[in-house]
Amino acid sequence: MIAIAIDDEPIALDVVKAHAAKVPFIELQETFTNAFDALIYLQKNKTDLLFLDIKMPDISGIDFLSSIANPPMVIFTTAYSEHAVKSFELDAVDYLLKPFSLPRFLKACNKAHELYVLRSKPGGGEEETAAIFIKDGYEQIKVKLNDILFIEAAGNYTKIYLQGGSSLSSRITITDMLLMLPAKKFIRTHRAFIVARDKISRFDRAQININEHSIPIGATYAQCMQEFH
Repeated sequence: MIAIAIDDEPIALDVVKAHAAKVPFIELQETFTNAFDALIYLQKNKTDLLFLDIKMPDISGIDFLSSIANPPMVIFTTAYSEHAVKSFELDAVDYLLKPFSLPRFLKACNKAHELYVLRSKPGGGEEETAAIFIKDGYEQIKVKLNDILFIEAAGNYTKIYLQGGSSLSSRITITDMLLMLPAKKFIRTHRAFIVARDKISRFDRAQININEHSIPIGATYAQCMQEFH
């Protein structure tokens, strides 16, 4: 996806640049400290995604977005939380509250990528196309959400168990992994486990079964299973 970033603070743009450089499907082509320069750019160049600050001196990010006839997807970046509701009324993909971490940034980018794929393939459904990118060693590996059975925290790593018996490991924490996953598809059942909702074959008060795997339900997470009754 081709992206640009607009923020009146150069340091904030440097953060977006650094994070975007680590996301394999984001091509950050330009950054702007002046919103009106960005507007001229958008009129002449194809752009799929816009990282947009809200509090800017000449025009707010919300007013800027409202002024564009056919805006690209937008992820708002701001140090202020009071504009969150308005941003989602404008169909923002996500709302990043500064300072944001790389995993939180990646979650927003994955949401944008999922939407981009769906728009690019109108005949394809969400269940078929939705995926995230997981860092495994020096590689970024695309993993379809439908292939994930469950996720386990294992020491300094997080292990992702996939259909077909395969798995992969990443240094990302299980908490950050949860941020990357859609809540409607995945649920945390234990401090060390996240499971795919549609892969649960049976469960009781103490454990969940997915295929041949038995996954514990932690006492503090037991309430999350009530919705399955």
